[in-house]
Amino acid sequence: MSRYWEEFEVGARYPTYGRTVTEGDLSLFCAFVGYHVPLFIDEEVARRTPYGGRIAPSAFTMSVSTGMTESLFRDTIIALLSVDRGRFLGPVRAGDTIRTEVEVVSKRETSDPGRGIVVFRDHVLNQRDETVFQIDKTTLIRRRGGAA
Repeated sequence: MSRYWEEFEVGARYPTYGRTVTEGDLSLFCAFVGYHVPLFIDEEVARRTPYGGRIAPSAFTMSVSTGMTESLFRDTIIALLSVDRGRFLGPVRAGDTIRTEVEVVSKRETSDPGRGIVVFRDHVLNQRDETVFQIDKTTLIRRRGGAA
């Protein structure tokens, strides 16, 4: 359910559903964006890295996480203004189940009474509750009674 600017409280955290990453997900993503990095597509080469096997590209993790969060503001987001402080803290692999917890970091009014700014921090966790990715997103969100 989409939330308006007024409904977000600083410090609140909103959990998303979990999603298990498959080999197909990784293969399709790499093919779609044109990643041909052996760490992502060649298990034999990737085994010789410190990761001990293939991992997901960072952009995959960020993209899936962003998709998980859309229900918070599907109908109320006006714009994504910036992404900041992205930190990839651990690998994501096929077979991992990831979920996102969206934390409201700050919010402020704008000169337009129909919109406000909210800064969200996405915390992406794996099935062991390890944070594997974190990023701040500054968004422009509709206020109640604002123009559609």
